[in-house]
Amino acid sequence: MSRIVMSDESEKDLLQIGDYIAEKLKSRRSALGTIKGIRQAIDKLEDFPLIGTPLSAVAGIDTDYRFVGHGNYLAFYRPKEGKVYVDRVLYSRRDYITILLGELPDEDDV
Repeated sequence: MSRIVMSDESEKDLLQIGDYIAEKLKSRRSALGTIKGIRQAIDKLEDFPLIGTPLSAVAGIDTDYRFVGHGNYLAFYRPKEGKVYVDRVLYSRRDYITILLGELPDEDDV
């Protein structure tokens, strides 16, 4: 069984997601349901830390990040030595590669 370690950024992400849905979309019930669903997806990583999709498989870059999703949100994590480090929880249409890894060099620059 792995221990989940949430980063400060991932905790802030969850708060911002909940606030956005509750305030901007005017649905407190949806906000609570979305946050609960994301937390449940993350909690599954305790027993199955490799259940998520490797980011390298969908982005064509070398990274140890994996992700699990709930609705329109993705939790990005790294399993390591009996722990699962959840670094960010992001809306799936954001530029999560740049957010997670910073600017990558162009293929021409490599």
